[in-house]
Amino acid sequence: MAAPLRLAVEGMRCAACVASVEQALRGVGGVVGAHVNFADHTADVRGEVAAAVLISAIEAAGYRAREIVDEEAAEREKQATEQARYKTLLRKSGFALAVAVPALAFGFPAMLGGAMPHDWMRWGSPLLALLTLAVMLYSGLQFFVGAWKSLRHRAATMDTLIALGMAAAWSYSVAVTFAPQLFPAGTAEPFWDTIAVVIGLVTLGQALEMRSRGRTSQAIQRLIGLRPKTARVIRDGQENDIPLAEVRVGDTLRVRPGENIAVDGVVLDGHSRVDESMLTGEPVPVEKNSGAEVVGGTLNTNGSFLFRATRVGKDTALARIVELVRQAQGSKPAIGRLADRVTAWFVPAVLMVAATAFVIWLNFAPEPRLNFAMVAAVSVLVIACPCALGLATPMSVMVGVGKAAEYGILIRNGDALQQAGQLTTIVLDKTGTITLGKPSVTALLPVGDMDETALLRFAASLETGSEHPLAEAVLTAAKEKNIAPVSTQNFQAIAGYGVQGEIENRRVCFGNARFMAMQNVDCSALQTHAQQLAQRAATPMFLALDGRLAGIIAVADPVKPDSAEAIRRLHDLGLHVVMLTGDNAATAQAVAAQVGISEIHAEVLPQDKDKLVAERIARGEKVGMVGDGINDAPALARADVGFAIGTGTDVAIASADVTLMSGSLHGVPNAIAISRATVRNIRQNLFGSFIYNALGIPIAAGVLYPALHLLLNPMIAGAAMAMSSVTVVGNAGRLRFFKP
Repeated sequence: MAAPLRLAVEGMRCAACVASVEQALRGVGGVVGAHVNFADHTADVRGEVAAAVLISAIEAAGYRAREIVDEEAAEREKQATEQARYKTLLRKSGFALAVAVPALAFGFPAMLGGAMPHDWMRWGSPLLALLTLAVMLYSGLQFFVGAWKSLRHRAATMDTLIALGMAAAWSYSVAVTFAPQLFPAGTAEPFWDTIAVVIGLVTLGQALEMRSRGRTSQAIQRLIGLRPKTARVIRDGQENDIPLAEVRVGDTLRVRPGENIAVDGVVLDGHSRVDESMLTGEPVPVEKNSGAEVVGGTLNTNGSFLFRATRVGKDTALARIVELVRQAQGSKPAIGRLADRVTAWFVPAVLMVAATAFVIWLNFAPEPRLNFAMVAAVSVLVIACPCALGLATPMSVMVGVGKAAEYGILIRNGDALQQAGQLTTIVLDKTGTITLGKPSVTALLPVGDMDETALLRFAASLETGSEHPLAEAVLTAAKEKNIAPVSTQNFQAIAGYGVQGEIENRRVCFGNARFMAMQNVDCSALQTHAQQLAQRAATPMFLALDGRLAGIIAVADPVKPDSAEAIRRLHDLGLHVVMLTGDNAATAQAVAAQVGISEIHAEVLPQDKDKLVAERIARGEKVGMVGDGINDAPALARADVGFAIGTGTDVAIASADVTLMSGSLHGVPNAIAISRATVRNIRQNLFGSFIYNALGIPIAAGVLYPALHLLLNPMIAGAAMAMSSVTVVGNAGRLRFFKP
């Protein structure tokens, strides 16, 4: 299947608009899935379909769209467009509110019991008819255009509510101005002030919402801003600054002090310290020497060096991070789908409530009945905008995912963001997760006529074909002692046990005690030594030649300096922490004692890790799995939320819902704290939106009038509607200041 198409969508103003666009996209042949993000006005579409066809479908639904090809250019264009739109909305709001001043002034005498309406209507009302018509055609034109487009497609949106309310108020006002004799005595009172104030306040609310919404995408903007515009490339012996887009894989680039690294690569010459906080969230610069990998977007602090470009353009780590953050920000957690279900019937229901309120007031209210009926119907239409409902979830998700990225936590989707805060159990792999994953040989114990050099030579020769972290320790030790591995025939790696092969016509096995038992190798001669090594958190590995024990090589993997503190934070968050490892029980117990874990499962095979996670989920636990190796991938995929250590394998990262770029376990409690804060924020927004409509619509319809003689003025309804959206956006913005 082709990569998802990303479209910028213009003209959406409420959750009902989102539903209309999604429906239009899903109706296109070849579309497998479509998701529209109201917060940043984009659509992601999966399927075998051309962008032009999707754009036509969106335009047929009454909106505008364009394909996003260059994300950076699209972001700049979006910011420029929104800034221009913000200024336009302010001008429109200013004009409407300026007209509202004389409209309110003309109404004051009648409100205060002074001159009767007909005394000032003779000269003031016709002028206000023209001024408010200008307000509707200039300040409120977008509502009427949107309502007409929705009507053509048999849909109803926020524009429908505003346009109906304002058109009804203006038509009624014109009628009572120029033909007052058609109305019962005392009912011929226009609504000029309502029209100007409502359109002015709603438009002002849209402007404030747009301004606040722009701030929620700051995480993406900051990441994109890390890319330098040019790179200093050495070609044909000449150093030249060229546009970043012209850098190719294999180019040699120079980085000077204080510059951002242009693309991913490997250091060829020189030495420096690089600030990788944008990638890992860790503030301490990292030493870079010849052979070290560097990442595009990171900051070179003090030295100068040359490096060879290995990944450019969309393949760089920064580009992939930006894309992951975008996808996560546009995704929708389960809690947010509630708003989608409500939106489907919300606007039609509001139209029915408004019509019902009008009929009831017209038939059962005291005089002037017609005035009361108009006020109730218009107030219901104005106050019931579903904007806040549509913004409640995506705004919080955008800010929450961006906040996580600041701490080096990449969250793949909205469901992972929601579920991370609901976890009850955290399962930790040991090697590379709790420990550094950089083990070293700490002891060589040969048996009989075997010496240390031969023991290490046989082990290193076997491990040349292995990718296990312990294999790297053996190979490093051999290299340091200038021991050259020899060729191995019939090599075989047995996951969770060890490796075997033929070296110099001898059958060699190297692995744990269980592997030796499988091979019927007697290990009793070194069993006491093995136990003592394990109690010191070293892993004893047995070597056998032709079925006889030849010795032990002990490898120790130091615990990460911050693992114990991170695990303490997990306990403080109320989570039960479990350690899984394929290592022997004594070593696992020693490591667990250092970091404060009480439940340990040692000598676990890869398939058993997956099984253990599945069993806990079946018992009703919400399980998070943290790992870094290929053998962790099944368990990571099985868990409710999989956390991959970013320094681990690509397979583990691809299997996980959350990637911890720094490799520190602190990323897990940080992710859980950010998840809980984000979901709490979403619930606040949804609760506020539902309560606003649940209370506002009945009050606007007049349920308080019989008891309190209180009927909501449409102007107050307009102000409340405008501020509901601004409040939701502002509440989501509070997450930007959250610190886990």
